[in-house]
Amino acid sequence: MNDRPSPPPSPAQAPATIAASPSAANAADAVAAPVTHYENFPVASVLCPPHLRQPIAAIYGFARTADDIADEGDAPAADRLADLAAFHADLMAIAQGQPPSPRWASVFLPLQAVLRSHQLPVPLLADLLSAFAQDVEKTRDAEGYADRAELLDYCRRSANPVGRLLLHLYGVHGDEALRESDAICTALQLINFWQDLSVDIPRGRHYLPRADCVTHNASQADLLALHSTPDTARLIANCAQWARASMHSGAPLVHRLPGRAGWELRLVVQGGLRILDKVDALQGGSLHTRPRLNAWDWCVMLARAVVM
Repeated sequence: MNDRPSPPPSPAQAPATIAASPSAANAADAVAAPVTHYENFPVASVLCPPHLRQPIAAIYGFARTADDIADEGDAPAADRLADLAAFHADLMAIAQGQPPSPRWASVFLPLQAVLRSHQLPVPLLADLLSAFAQDVEKTRDAEGYADRAELLDYCRRSANPVGRLLLHLYGVHGDEALRESDAICTALQLINFWQDLSVDIPRGRHYLPRADCVTHNASQADLLALHSTPDTARLIANCAQWARASMHSGAPLVHRLPGRAGWELRLVVQGGLRILDKVDALQGGSLHTRPRLNAWDWCVMLARAVVM
């Protein structure tokens, strides 16, 4: 059968920037919803430069809505993929200066205004949709990741575009800054995985690479049962170390961002590292217990951010 919707076009097929259109006036009047909880998105907090809060909220609204299409509710995979394809079609429409469909106008009209005003690279937004569709397919097929290279390719599309979009808004360019941003965003994505094992595995989402499981003799039966053993504990500790190394390699970026943006990034980095501290302290227990930050952790994060 061939009733599965075609995947969105690759980023190479996406227009780089938005074209002028009669719908620009409507887009310019649209206002994005405030940022709330998309886990890969550095929140547009009080530390974010005020003139960038609305552009960041528009990008966030796009990512949050697409993630909800892929992840929320009980729709079958075929419906989720069809909706993501339609969502992608709206992205391509506004990138070409056309109005979006009414279904997601509240998402795409604010984004269209930001595409015009800030010349955002559309392929980065398309990458996010590609990653969300992959999540749906992997969950449908009860398939995990063979090795770290495959998981890193997913992170390249699911997390790294967020950092690159923010750098674009901040006017920070250069290969080293992009590399550091990718390292931070990949680390944040990996940290989400290792923090959420107790939530993801029961939902059929498997991010611990099979090659790492074999290396550490971690039983798939134990992982599926959320049963912590010395082998699964070593596996999780090694994966946490991987995420920590990625975060540290990108941390110098905090000194490349101006003013408030640099301080917000310091807290993002320290928040990720603090979650890893919690994962490590559980000694493999994140299989059944989700680590969370408390008020004291925020004090630690602030102190560490000051001395970075």
